[in-house]
Amino acid sequence: MADGSLLSADLKLAGRLDARFFALLEALDATGSINRAARTAGLSYKGAWLLLETACNLANEPLLETATGGAGGGGTRLTPAAHGLLAAWRALQTEHREFLRTQEARLAQLPALAGLLRRMSMKTTARNQFAGTVSAVDIGPVSAEVTITLKAGDEITATMTSAAAKRLKLKKGKEALALVKASAIVLVTDFAGWQLSARNQLAGTVSRIEKGAVSSLVILTLPGGAAITASVTNEGVEALGLKVGAPATAVFKAYSVMVATQA
Repeated sequence: MADGSLLSADLKLAGRLDARFFALLEALDATGSINRAARTAGLSYKGAWLLLETACNLANEPLLETATGGAGGGGTRLTPAAHGLLAAWRALQTEHREFLRTQEARLAQLPALAGLLRRMSMKTTARNQFAGTVSAVDIGPVSAEVTITLKAGDEITATMTSAAAKRLKLKKGKEALALVKASAIVLVTDFAGWQLSARNQLAGTVSRIEKGAVSSLVILTLPGGAAITASVTNEGVEALGLKVGAPATAVFKAYSVMVATQA
């Protein structure tokens, strides 16, 4: 969904002949060389041969023919059967794209569902992604501070350059996503009377711990039901006595928060 569409689907024939295979056929038809066709399709020579051999073994008719010498030179060519298969693929692809466009038009008539899918469509390494609404914006000469209120009422504050805030066209009431890496979050189980400078402090309850070889992912469930994940060393988990059901506060600085809005 890199193009902003809400729907995506991979078209395959016989469960294995996909866009990569037909890109190879098209390149082979254009170049007459498996070596050049493999490079054009982004495949290794061995990988290209594997795809072609698998398809040829399953086909009732030969898909490739080899020409040697002559006025046209040597090389590998597509047989009429392969041309027919390629033509069928192109026709099906056209119909497939039209089907997806039609279904996306239907989704556009369901704003709530379309909005949910748009929020879920971003692919990022940030473990924590929260959907909310901009509730406050303070743009200064150099930097800006933005507060995003989540659906359950929790607030996350982000700082960024003023140029970034203007580029995102941030204003009160606009939908936005707050993204925070798990490694940017510090867990606190006892403040012992101290106050921290970090702007974001979300109190919750440990609901799950995924232990790894060196570090663990600790998931807190906030009172409103949202979950926030922190990456903590295994020694840190033991030192804090973290366990399911224990209270903890996720602390992270405002500059650790990335904000995303619909283009």
